Amino acid sequence: MHILNDLTPAELENFYRNIGKNVKNARKEKKISQMQLALAIGHNSVGHIAKAELYKYDKHFSLEQLLKISRVLDVSLHDLIPK
Repeated sequence: MHILNDLTPAELENFYRNIGKNVKNARKEKKISQMQLALAIGHNSVGHIAKAELYKYDKHFSLEQLLKISRVLDVSLHDLIPK
């Protein structure tokens, strides 16, 4: 087994930013607002959605949130997570 310990902060930031972009693109394609998405996954404001879509203030989506988002937007988790 190979132990991966060379993941840089920039690589991780890029990973989270790409997830945010993928969520935003899928959300816009389905014509769903940030508020509608927030309410659908159990949040009462758009703050987290807005910040996570941009990876602002180190906010990102959890796996549970991504699963909920994939169901709300009717897309695969594979479509949200960058390759």
